[in-house]
Amino acid sequence: MKVSNIMAYVGVVGLIVLGVVMAKTNPAQVEYEEYAEQRLTNYLKTNVCKKTPKILENLIRFNCKQIVDSARSQVRELIAENTERQDFVIFSIYRTNLSLNSVTPGVNLDALLSSTPGYQFETLGAFDQFYTYKAEQL
Repeated sequence: MKVSNIMAYVGVVGLIVLGVVMAKTNPAQVEYEEYAEQRLTNYLKTNVCKKTPKILENLIRFNCKQIVDSARSQVRELIAENTERQDFVIFSIYRTNLSLNSVTPGVNLDALLSSTPGYQFETLGAFDQFYTYKAEQL
């Protein structure tokens, strides 16, 4: 057998193995929701909570972070309701649109999100990892 044929077979087998590994490690929607919840709550704590009015700064800054922590399940619900997943077997693309209009009744995030503009996120999920490649303010 020629060396070029052997190299071609090794290359094909390598691509098949890579495809199987990618299919096995394509993260599920639940994993994306955990990732997005963590990213959004960190954003709220570091950006929104710091933009409180100067008069109430000390009181609200402490309470703001507590509110964010207590609303984690609601944040996850908000993300789940506003995310579309495209599954390509070996990877997935997640599109999340968050805006004031997407907040469901009964969710206590109105005060926090009122100072936050709407955003559209696109995230690639592959190899049990996420890469947010687009974050656009609406």
